[in-house]
Amino acid sequence: MSLAALEVTSVSKSFGGLKAVQDFSLTLNKGDLKGLIGPNGAGKTTVFNLLTGVYKPDQGAVVLEGRNVTGMRPCDIAAAGMSRTFQNIRLFGKLSVLDNVKLAFHVRTSQSLAGSVLCSPYCVGEERAMTERARELLAVFDLATRENEDAGSLPYGDQRKLEIARALATGPKVLLLDEPAAGMNTSEKVALRELIRRVRREFEVTVLLIEHDMGLVMDVCERITVLDYGKIIAEGTPQEIQANPKVIEAYLGVGG
Repeated sequence: MSLAALEVTSVSKSFGGLKAVQDFSLTLNKGDLKGLIGPNGAGKTTVFNLLTGVYKPDQGAVVLEGRNVTGMRPCDIAAAGMSRTFQNIRLFGKLSVLDNVKLAFHVRTSQSLAGSVLCSPYCVGEERAMTERARELLAVFDLATRENEDAGSLPYGDQRKLEIARALATGPKVLLLDEPAAGMNTSEKVALRELIRRVRREFEVTVLLIEHDMGLVMDVCERITVLDYGKIIAEGTPQEIQANPKVIEAYLGVGG
């Protein structure tokens, strides 16, 4: 029996008297594409922060492909195989598009400080390989012609795509996408739907998606978990979620 890609068990987090996440559990099997939705303040991004080591859970466990990564540093969790994008874009705006992606590859390089300073043949070869792989990633996201531009100068939709490319450069097994459609226009959102499917298929990653665009979520996600006030109130297929009275009341709105 193969291990789950990600197993989250009874994770909770409080900030003072605020219970931001309560008894959150989730299983992602390899190749899953699941959604995590809920109203503003429901705790969705807090969940991502707990999974990726930004916050340490008060209780519970996060297991990545059989390895307990609970409370590990974000860089170590990335090296273990889980990467993410952010609700608020966090690119290195003054660095080139290419360099933003190349930086992410360093999670998996074996360069020593001495070798880098002395430009050893091994380090030169590794740097060349990173550049080539970064360009391949940029081509997937239709950013190849912009590799020398500052990342901060890209249109908003392209910055979103660059964030996903950078996350993939770490070689993740599990990819967490935090509102990738935020700020995109209608045509960009249509393209994003196919891009998410392509990323899952071609990079063989398991995807967990936070998104407020219900059309996108219902179209691309196979199953959805719904949070409200830090608690899971529903889980199921898109059709089940759309018909769930608790979801309609808490998130989708009650018809008048």
